[in-house]
Amino acid sequence: MKKIITLSFLLMNCFLLQAQTYKEWTQKADSCYRAQNYKLSVDFYEKAFKVENKDSGDFYNAGCSAALAQENKKALNWLNLAIDNGFEDIARMKKDNDLKSLHEDKDWKKMIARFQKKRDIIEVNYDKALQKELLDIYAEDQDIRGVAMKIYRTAGPGSKALDSIGEIMNYKDSITLIRVIKILDEKGWVGKDVVGSQANKALFLVIQHADLKYQQKYLPMMRDAVKKGNAKASSLALLEDRVALREGGKQIYGSQVMNHPITKKPFVSPLEDPDNVDKRRASVGLGTLSDYLKYWNATWDVEAYKKELPELEEIIRQKKG
Repeated sequence: MKKIITLSFLLMNCFLLQAQTYKEWTQKADSCYRAQNYKLSVDFYEKAFKVENKDSGDFYNAGCSAALAQENKKALNWLNLAIDNGFEDIARMKKDNDLKSLHEDKDWKKMIARFQKKRDIIEVNYDKALQKELLDIYAEDQDIRGVAMKIYRTAGPGSKALDSIGEIMNYKDSITLIRVIKILDEKGWVGKDVVGSQANKALFLVIQHADLKYQQKYLPMMRDAVKKGNAKASSLALLEDRVALREGGKQIYGSQVMNHPITKKPFVSPLEDPDNVDKRRASVGLGTLSDYLKYWNATWDVEAYKKELPELEEIIRQKKG
């Protein structure tokens, strides 16, 4: 799910959130990036990496912040560390507007050449045609959602521009779904050893945006893929939650958040066994629900949640009735 957050909240989170752990420092850095305070974002990434420095995605994001802050040396260092720690998306790195200021740097060209050589070695046994198709699908799925996010922030909800992009998104989703169904039915849930991790993720992204009947059809296939190492357990958890809620049940991992119909504040959609949700999240590689909810400027109070949940469930029942 994409996070839609106001600039004022991002600025507040950037300056005021107290941080001690790696996750908290990177959250502050991310908030500062989205609030366009790139220099402070760089400072917080540096603090985070003093605690831990193994996540390729965080190294990449830090590189983007540093490039935008015109700290090219730090940017290139972090981007190299992203590559060394498993970052795969060379196409994204080449076209990312955040990194344009680096393109004339000789060290940028050396890094891209090193990255390409590494990818060529890793991908020698990939199904290149299938990988390309899935990467195209991935781009179709994510690019249109990036455009929608920008329109939401500028024009706001309910605008004609947002409605128009929503129609385009639905059309594009219908086309990518046809392509993914053909792949799944003919080849199964192909793993990253065949197409790479990003192309592999495209299968999940398209199915999670599909109608319930398609989610129900391919959920068992994805469960089997996780057992075989061909899909991520954390991604499966998101699909499990979506299907459970759309079928009228309760989610398991707390990945789905809604605005409470009365308070209008972010609220975890109906959840099974709230007391043990963090154990279940940890079992599939997800962080704590408390950390997850910080993105919505919300807190997790399990006792308060259990008291409020019956009222929410009754409202949902009345709407369905």
